Amino acid sequence: MNWDAFLAPYAQAVEELKVKLKGIRKQFGYEESHSPIEFVTGRVKPLASILEKASNKNIPSDQIESEIQDIAGLRVVCQFVDDIYKVVEMVRERNDLKIVMEKDYIKKNKDSGYRSYHLIIEYPVETIHGEKLILAEIQIRTLAMNFWAINEHSLNYKYEGRIPTDIKERLKGAAEAAFRLDEEMSKIKREVQEAQRIFHRK
Repeated sequence: MNWDAFLAPYAQAVEELKVKLKGIRKQFGYEESHSPIEFVTGRVKPLASILEKASNKNIPSDQIESEIQDIAGLRVVCQFVDDIYKVVEMVRERNDLKIVMEKDYIKKNKDSGYRSYHLIIEYPVETIHGEKLILAEIQIRTLAMNFWAINEHSLNYKYEGRIPTDIKERLKGAAEAAFRLDEEMSKIKREVQEAQRIFHRK
């Protein structure tokens, strides 16, 4: 298989979606109102990771497109928990993509403590061979959730998915602390937003 050609539409999808999601943030800025989006990042899953996932899940190469849903990945980071649901609603209302699956790991977090909102979308990419529908994953989370998830990911990588029990327990405690921080910040959200508006006007 020509993997460069295979991955090219995914790279195109990531770049286009990043522009569109960052555009939402800019539009709020033009209207001088609080943007639910703090920042957006995106990546195409490295080929080695795709092949490893396919091998672990016994996915044949001709089914990778349909079975691995996060080859194209976007991350939307928000200030507040309720901003996450605003972003989800805005994505639901778009007509340039289709949501095929939603996973709310905020209301029901994973056993590890992981919290985030995942959307699996179908996105049309215009290629030289015509339109191609790409599956992409959008993860939407707060700054605190993102901080926790980045560190957990690093530890998973270090320990090859077998994090020692004592570290797992500390991670779980840290996840709860991060969520309590999100809840406390939500209680003073109005004051924070007003302070930010004053700062930006200056």
